Amino acid sequence: MGFRLLPDHLNREDQQALLDLVMALAQEAPFTRYVMPRTGRPFSIDMTNAGSQGWIADRSGYRYSPVQPVTGRPWPAIPATLLDLWHTHTGYPHEPECCLINHYRGEGARLSLHRDEDEETFDAPILNISLGDTAVFRLGGPKRTDPTRSFPVTSGSIMIFAGPSRLFYHGVDRLRVGSSQLLPDGGRLNLTLRRVTRPTR
Repeated sequence: MGFRLLPDHLNREDQQALLDLVMALAQEAPFTRYVMPRTGRPFSIDMTNAGSQGWIADRSGYRYSPVQPVTGRPWPAIPATLLDLWHTHTGYPHEPECCLINHYRGEGARLSLHRDEDEETFDAPILNISLGDTAVFRLGGPKRTDPTRSFPVTSGSIMIFAGPSRLFYHGVDRLRVGSSQLLPDGGRLNLTLRRVTRPTR
């Protein structure tokens, strides 16, 4: 199994239900704008997490933490609805430990080409869920120098990175601002479900 894109997979009602869940999570663990370790420059997007581990970034590096760095409190649990989507679309026998939630807003919101490699194991797939404005998504290969292609990812779409594609470089070039009315103030939410540690059984 490799990379899969399921365009417009979730209907509007299901998208709204997920949006409501995210907004409730953000009340417990507020969105934060992290900085890049090398430069100290802030990201162009805001982030929060759910799960036993949350992905964070500061001058010390990229890493996972069991607590929200501003509040010092544990991250809220991953909602059952998201766990169901994980099991349905990945077939992976163990639950994700992190749901990273990225909030893109405005013309300047983007995410440069990268690959997800801060985890202990790369055997587990990654599941992405997109809500709100369409993203112009860029997908490459296992090396940064590999050719890339771009394509739109619309609200309700799901992407799965599994097998060799688990370590493919990818990013978001830009938003098509105003392409969705799902989020009251516009923008895009991307939910990324990941396994962080190696399962012990």
